[in-house]
Amino acid sequence: MSQIPRIVIVGAGYGGIVTSIRLQKELNYNEADVTLINKHDYHYITTHLHMPAAGTDDPKNARVDISKLIDEFKVDFIKSTVVEINSEEKKVILEDGAVSYDYLVIGLGGEPETFGIPGLKEYALSIRSINSVNYIREHIEYMFAKYKNDESRKDYLTFVVGGSGFTGIEFVGELADRLPKLCNEFNVDPSLVRIINVEAAPTALPGFDPDLVKYAMDVLTEKGVEFMISTPIKECTPDGVILATGEEIKSQTVVWTGGIRGNSLVENAGFEAVRGRVKVDEYLRAPGFDDVFIIGDCSVMFKEDGKPYPPTAQIAMQQGATCAYNLAASIRGDKLKAFKPQIKGTVASLGKGEAIGVVGEKKIKGYTAAIMKKIIDIRYLYIIGGIPLVLKKTRL
Repeated sequence: MSQIPRIVIVGAGYGGIVTSIRLQKELNYNEADVTLINKHDYHYITTHLHMPAAGTDDPKNARVDISKLIDEFKVDFIKSTVVEINSEEKKVILEDGAVSYDYLVIGLGGEPETFGIPGLKEYALSIRSINSVNYIREHIEYMFAKYKNDESRKDYLTFVVGGSGFTGIEFVGELADRLPKLCNEFNVDPSLVRIINVEAAPTALPGFDPDLVKYAMDVLTEKGVEFMISTPIKECTPDGVILATGEEIKSQTVVWTGGIRGNSLVENAGFEAVRGRVKVDEYLRAPGFDDVFIIGDCSVMFKEDGKPYPPTAQIAMQQGATCAYNLAASIRGDKLKAFKPQIKGTVASLGKGEAIGVVGEKKIKGYTAAIMKKIIDIRYLYIIGGIPLVLKKTRL
């Protein structure tokens, strides 16, 4: 190890950005060189992406310039794409060079999990970045314009969303709010527009209380969302989707939200991974690598009942804080701290003014839950950027 150890953080998602910010506070001057690598010069708030994707919020509200979050005198930032992680030579290979490390933090984020369903990669859209949601929003508006040029094509006005988890439900809620406005703008009969949410599992929002799930589905059904539960998608084609029942839904807009896997770079780096996710130790390290910490979507930890913790922003943030502490402890030769997730609450939005959630052991719904969702969002903005960022980004 060099005289001053070098910490390299790849990925500026929830885990990576919190690790960087915490290291600025944890480390003393000249204790370590810290480098953050990200392919964009901004951090985007993943839990906000469903809104600009539907067109109900400005994409700018979901992104924050990294330069506004880190201290350039304490953290070096490199804008580049990681193409390989060489754990043997302790190097991160970039598209335009390489960076050596003494300690590595992998927070690269996830990739859509297609479960081998033919055609999803080729023909479905996914809510995964600022660029992708810009495309989805513009594509939806384009479908209305195309319909006005050929009103025989009802598939232009049929929107299929695969997956009824968090992202899928939050997206259809926003989409149901947005489409009536597009109908008015393009002079389209609202009765011709369909939003179909398809889910293979026996329930929407798995893990939520059945009463809250029923409330959510009732709210969204009232908004015009059609649910097809316990109905796997067999194939995605240029013309729509084919269900396991054999039924075909004609649609020129299929948005897949059915799952996330870890980053393929992690699998290719020689770590023990399943679907791109590494079962990390209690200190968030990769098995057999005391110098590699893995957080966020690329990591997995299990509860006492044997079920994995969900790859949520809440857990990634907590991992980032523990990771920063353990990096400082590793450098100083101090005792590391075991990561113990604290699930403080879960809230899913259902469009403007509506949500469901669990805070502690209390179930909340409707406007109360929507306010709690807002509070959670504000809290995160405050954690990474203080009051100025809260005032700049809060959606009124």
